[in-house]
Amino acid sequence: MKPASSALVTYLNNARANPDMPLYMADAFTFTLSSGLILGYTNIDVTFAYNGNSYLANSVRIDGLKYKASIGLDVDQQQITVAALATDTITTGAPFLQALRDGSFDFCQIERDRIFFSDVLGGTAIGSVTLFKGRLGKVDEIGRTSAKLTVNSDLVLLDIDMPRNVYQPTCLHTLYDSGCTMVKNAFGTDGTVGSGSTASVINWSGASANFVQGSITFTSGVNAGMTATVGSAIAGTSLSLLYPLESVPASGDGFTVYYGCDHTPGTCQAKFGNLANFRGFPYVPPPQMAI
Repeated sequence: MKPASSALVTYLNNARANPDMPLYMADAFTFTLSSGLILGYTNIDVTFAYNGNSYLANSVRIDGLKYKASIGLDVDQQQITVAALATDTITTGAPFLQALRDGSFDFCQIERDRIFFSDVLGGTAIGSVTLFKGRLGKVDEIGRTSAKLTVNSDLVLLDIDMPRNVYQPTCLHTLYDSGCTMVKNAFGTDGTVGSGSTASVINWSGASANFVQGSITFTSGVNAGMTATVGSAIAGTSLSLLYPLESVPASGDGFTVYYGCDHTPGTCQAKFGNLANFRGFPYVPPPQMAI
């Protein structure tokens, strides 16, 4: 049973007892972005405010998020269709669909409520009932005027792998993240592409083993702005990329290459002097030793 205020229960009971009594209601769709921004839209022609949020009419149109009740802990997934024009912008000024494409809606919460009014649509609100509440799963399709989204119910949070700490010999941190604490720019070196380089091998006299499993970002030339992973290095000679570039760099093209890490305690100490923040368990016995 959906929770509802006593005023709303009385209103609905009166409507049931009096078939001729008009029933004023509207569906409200609330998008709560991870940044804290709240966007509200409604399916009626009147803009109204409810619970401190404004719900815009004649703006973004949304179809989906049906009410569903079932037994069990299966994650309910529903697909919704969102239609918007270039003039339908969010408060940052970006068009709704462009912001959706750029990732502004990643991890956002999406809720559909049915709001009941005592007199006219958009008038005095009596109360509401939540029909569906979930989180954006993925963007299935996106075009110039519409998009299709998959919304997962909040039960999807039960799918998170636990425990948080996995006991493994190598470090759990991603290199240069907040847990690692190393600053990426402090371990970057500028260089230029040497003659005879290919899409997979960058000839450079500054190459060293420190850059293995690191990254290289080109700052000029045909590959400007592109980043690739360094697979191996020959000291003083060349860097070999894990995957080839789309275009062969020209001699003299600029780049910045950053140190890599194999997530072992020896590398953490010798290369970065960061053993205090090492988040691995190198002395965990192998599975064969478990009793």
